[in-house]
Amino acid sequence: MPDQIPDKQPHLVLQNTSEAKPFKAHSPKGGTKATLPQLDRAQHGAALRGQLQALQPLADTARQRQEELGLEAGLGLQIQFVSRPDAELAFERLAAEGKGKGIELLSVQERENKAVLANVFVPHGQLQHFERLVTEYLEEKTDRNGNPRDNKKLLNTIGSIRAAAIQGLWTDSPDLLPANHEEAFWWEVWVRRGRDADVSAVDDFRRLAAMSQCQVSDAVVDFPERSVVVMYGSQQQLSQSVMALNCVAELRRAKDTAEFFVGMGGAEQQQWSADLMVRLQPPGAGDEVPRVCLLDSGVNRSHPLLAPLMDPADLHTVNAVWGTDDMANHGTGLAGLVGYGDMHAALASNGPIAVSHRIESVKLTPNQGANVGDDKHHARLFLDGVTTPEAQFGQRRRVFSSAVTASDYRDFGRPSAWSSTVDSLASDDIGEGAFPRLFVLSAGNTNDRAHWAQYPNSLSLNLVHDPGQSWNALTVGAFTEKTAITEPGAAHFTPVAASGALSPFTSSSSGWNERAWPLKPDVVFEGGNAATDGVNTDNFASLELLTTNNRPLARFFWTTNATSAASALCSRMAAQIMAAYPALRPETVRALIVNSADWTEPMLQMYPPSGARRTKQEYATLVRHCGWGAPSLERALWSAGNSLSLVVEDVVHPYKKEGSVIKSRDMNFHSLPWPKEQLEALQNTQVEMRVTLSYFVEPNPSARGSSSKYHYPSHRLRFAVRRPLETVEDFQARINAAAMREEAGRAAPPADSNWVLGENFRHRGSLHQDIWRGNAADLASRGFIAVYPSNGWWRTRPAQERYDLPAKYSLIITIRAPETIVDLYTPIAQQVAAQVAVPVVVNT
Repeated sequence: MPDQIPDKQPHLVLQNTSEAKPFKAHSPKGGTKATLPQLDRAQHGAALRGQLQALQPLADTARQRQEELGLEAGLGLQIQFVSRPDAELAFERLAAEGKGKGIELLSVQERENKAVLANVFVPHGQLQHFERLVTEYLEEKTDRNGNPRDNKKLLNTIGSIRAAAIQGLWTDSPDLLPANHEEAFWWEVWVRRGRDADVSAVDDFRRLAAMSQCQVSDAVVDFPERSVVVMYGSQQQLSQSVMALNCVAELRRAKDTAEFFVGMGGAEQQQWSADLMVRLQPPGAGDEVPRVCLLDSGVNRSHPLLAPLMDPADLHTVNAVWGTDDMANHGTGLAGLVGYGDMHAALASNGPIAVSHRIESVKLTPNQGANVGDDKHHARLFLDGVTTPEAQFGQRRRVFSSAVTASDYRDFGRPSAWSSTVDSLASDDIGEGAFPRLFVLSAGNTNDRAHWAQYPNSLSLNLVHDPGQSWNALTVGAFTEKTAITEPGAAHFTPVAASGALSPFTSSSSGWNERAWPLKPDVVFEGGNAATDGVNTDNFASLELLTTNNRPLARFFWTTNATSAASALCSRMAAQIMAAYPALRPETVRALIVNSADWTEPMLQMYPPSGARRTKQEYATLVRHCGWGAPSLERALWSAGNSLSLVVEDVVHPYKKEGSVIKSRDMNFHSLPWPKEQLEALQNTQVEMRVTLSYFVEPNPSARGSSSKYHYPSHRLRFAVRRPLETVEDFQARINAAAMREEAGRAAPPADSNWVLGENFRHRGSLHQDIWRGNAADLASRGFIAVYPSNGWWRTRPAQERYDLPAKYSLIITIRAPETIVDLYTPIAQQVAAQVAVPVVVNT
């Protein structure tokens, strides 16, 4: 029977800020093409002949200019053949490289209207080759054997013939080509090499580009038929020279790396910084704007890209002797990532850069630098670092971000004074004057170069560093998508990690006591890569993240990497969520980030199943190395067209005192606004439900064990989902039995095999997530979730008189059904509006 009915509804937020969108249906592959209308041979042939003849004056002018300039590469003209809509252009027949013709097919691409465009280089005098094809087409000539020689298979599919244009040479994503033709940017130019591999048109292209005031890099990469250079200029400048386009096989947007910007001189860096400053849309300065408070080596606010995001009064220190400046070039670099993310993306873009949050800094380390060793006073320093800005600026909404860690990992998940201080500060939001706090910590780095060479086995040997074992903090590891090494002379080096795999710098919780301590890290963000030549392993700027330098008078940009960089990026995401949803609790922000994460395919390949299906133990191993994967801000902020998320913020009273005995008190039983009819209609369609439960515990650290009455956490919460055909009464009875088993230290019996982790693995720490996978009809009857308590020291240590305290929690439920066209969002939105979701508090 219910012990009590709450007098208010929990905070239920529908995490979809866009209109409901039904899933997109995909047409079957290999569909038949529309039948082309019949052509009037004479009319079509005459049109093609006229277009070829119109190109002849351009070819003659190009030859004259080429000879005047003394260009060394082959003379000729580049032309484009465009197919008729829905026609399969016989582009192979356009090339005629033999018999001295030298006609080269450069590129083929399909346009949005399904037309195919083929770029062809035609040497001087060889336009007549195509004119002859048209003539044979019109006259229906035959070869010496009497067979038709009308070239109908080629010419019937050609819609038009024209001179080369930039849009036709562009083989990158159309969105990357600026709509403004006067906008300058960095191009990747693929220059043709022609029949003689020793003769490249690069020198000619450099001269012609310079005449159009475009800048071409000295560096060049040669392939058998192409040479690749990088050029800075606009479409308007490049299009001034037909001859320059004649040298080009393809045009793409250059992929910027940090090395590109770091390699610049100070004056060039200043220009890029000034351009970004013009486009910057800084946040407001009021206390309502969320802050990321960096607990690190200090920040040099004099950097022009950081000054708009920081006030002078937001620079603090835990030791006045140390000052507030960053002498280690660590905190300033993290501040750049907190504000702008990996900065090469912001610098290479052309649009406005909006920043939704501000930055505070507390100098937590002395001037010899960050991560210099295990300081026995760090628990006290950390406490002072957190409370110093709060004492001055009250209850600003903050994300506390720290990449300062111990130099070793001797705790093996066991709480330390430092990590327990973090947990205490996070949970200290009860009573007047309390501050809700969210902490983002780096997991700690693998710094030994010899270990990088042993990747990925080294990841299981280098464990999360203190205080990353904190239960309440969001602990961040590193993965990487950086694999392009652009430094001169580094061609013999290859990346250690594949794109999407874990960074060689990250650490794991492999080897921790599986039943006692949390699964860490929680998530991973970009942390850069290392490279090896087979003997040596090293760092390269192109494999790192670009950020702000602590001495802007000398250099504006520098690079950073590893879990420090990853934690800064995670803190940025947390602040962006706070800016979008100001009322959310810190527990909810933490849950949203983890709930939005996904494993990449390389992560899954690093920890493959032993059989056809990965076991729950193997999934736990995956989480201990990769966390729950790489988060997505978009998924965290709203549901996409093929997914939806519900966020419940609530409170439960886990314990009560009856006489002299402390007992479990309540569980919250949530009846969710489930789209039952829509799910049942999907039948065997595979769907995924992800459940995330986030709460903060009050720590009680000691060396008295982890499963006795001297529990480390104040309380534990669990979640359970109703099974098919299970009545509400049976559901409640099963949860009560599960709570009693856990109190007795007995493992859960075999349960629902559709969960990735299952009950024996998911309930670690104070952040619990699991994924259910199955068919939609099975999911339809599971629309009830219970949140219930398990043992903690609030119950087992009655002398502390904490047993009657409430416990806040955040619960996120997400459905993903990628293959369906049924709209799951609308029925849930209607039920939420009608307040159908009513939790029941049940005596346990």
